[in-house]
Amino acid sequence: MGLLCGWWLVSIPAWTASEFQSDAVVSQDRLASEVGRSVLRAGGNAIDAAVATAFALAVTHPAAGNIGGGGFLVVRRSDGQAVAYDFRERAPAGAGAEMFLTNGVYDATRHHSGHGAVGVPGTVAGLHLAWSEHGRLPWKKVLAPAIRLARRGFPVSPWLAGDLAAVLPAMRPFPASVAQFSRGGRPFLAGETLRQKDLARTLGRIAEQGPKGFYEGETASLIEREMNRHGVALTRRDLATYRAIRREPVRGTYRGYEILAMPPPSSGGIALVMALNLLEGFDLGSLGFGSAEYLHLEAEALRRVFADRARWLGDPDFNPDLPVARLVSKGYAGEQRRTISLRRASVSSPGSFQWPVESSETTHLSVVDRERNAVALTFTLEESYGSKIVVPGAGFLLNNELGDFNAGPGLTSTNGLVGTPPNLAAPGKRMLSSMSPTLLTRDGRLVLVTGSPGGRTIISTVLGTILATVDFGMNAAEAVGAARIHHQWLPDVLQYERRGFSPEVRERLEGMGHRLRAVDSQGCAQVIRVRPDGALEAAADGRSPDSAAAGH
Repeated sequence: MGLLCGWWLVSIPAWTASEFQSDAVVSQDRLASEVGRSVLRAGGNAIDAAVATAFALAVTHPAAGNIGGGGFLVVRRSDGQAVAYDFRERAPAGAGAEMFLTNGVYDATRHHSGHGAVGVPGTVAGLHLAWSEHGRLPWKKVLAPAIRLARRGFPVSPWLAGDLAAVLPAMRPFPASVAQFSRGGRPFLAGETLRQKDLARTLGRIAEQGPKGFYEGETASLIEREMNRHGVALTRRDLATYRAIRREPVRGTYRGYEILAMPPPSSGGIALVMALNLLEGFDLGSLGFGSAEYLHLEAEALRRVFADRARWLGDPDFNPDLPVARLVSKGYAGEQRRTISLRRASVSSPGSFQWPVESSETTHLSVVDRERNAVALTFTLEESYGSKIVVPGAGFLLNNELGDFNAGPGLTSTNGLVGTPPNLAAPGKRMLSSMSPTLLTRDGRLVLVTGSPGGRTIISTVLGTILATVDFGMNAAEAVGAARIHHQWLPDVLQYERRGFSPEVRERLEGMGHRLRAVDSQGCAQVIRVRPDGALEAAADGRSPDSAAAGH
């Protein structure tokens, strides 16, 4: 598909779009989206459908769908009330700020790999808390489709077959992982059936007992036994004391729209409101979507947002003095805006350093029901397939989320490390995230549900869908299909999708002083837009070929 917009060539064949009158579910997997639709047809609401879709993704999209990871959920009810749910993983009791150091020297392997990188999972607790406060159908009925998919199996898609084949070498050290995600060590072929009977039994315990079926009893014993076998002290007590947290959404406004997004320990909501506040002072529409001048301003806003992210943000329960009100204020945005040149790129300092790895392998789903309750849900295992470790006898993958903590105290330097205090590891602490499930309303009416995987690029990807919708009137398919950029302060590089930008735009940006880096694709946004006539546009991002929308 090619659409010339001023200076910019949109050429990303990257979505499937559908229009629905009553309700819609859009996720990174067709089977999971169909599960969500079936729950809506059975009388469930948006929370029921979102929870059912998330559990289905734990079966059909194992790279990121999970019960062994964590994430964030924002719900807006049809009466306008909005709530955010934090089910980010926590560090176990044995964690500490220097846990990734050996004799004072940073050890990247310990930071990101193996059993020692596993955080206490939050997904089950978070989904149950959201369902308990807003769900309509019985808990067992919400989980039933995922259990069937795990027990009976499902045909492996060509995309999933290739993904499982690619990850299989990394799973070789873990026999339970090889047993679950291969045919006796041979990669699955497209069309073959993937059955996960241990996972079905674990989901069955969760269906019968709620969170106790995961954080206590047999499942907890299986987790503790696997961790102890490898000398890691993630204990039954760590599991039993985990709690999901109900939080107040971050709120902002942009050109008459209200933004509802996730607060810390997600950086996504604050970052989005900060970027939108900065950009509100420019007439973006007159520049043309995708022009070099427009992209320059977007990059400069992101540069400043990510600098503040590194300085200030972390788990609010361990950083009670986070200056959230100032960061999201219009006044602070005005101060920042005055530092932006319209013609020249800023220079990021203090030099280039390496952020803690934040994998792109997250997954997002969006749901709107017939009553216009809406859910944006983003969750992850961190890297693709997390730690690559399946819990023997339990059938699910563990995360490697401790890698999202900073490397160690005082290690921020031009030599390549980050050690700023707000995101250092501590017992029970939640690591900083970029996940950005977001809702937009106008005049009390739901307008947009958006989110994406992509590590730090989540923030810029979600920002792009909002700008495309608000400033340029794009429909859901156009907003999802539009080419994307990303800037994260350090390294001082403007990343762009290779096929989305003309040579003229690239040359103009380089002339402004931007250092460019091409990538094949960025993110995988799953967007629902409510049109003025009330109909729903659901756009599933084809950057992930199994993405799909479903609804009525």
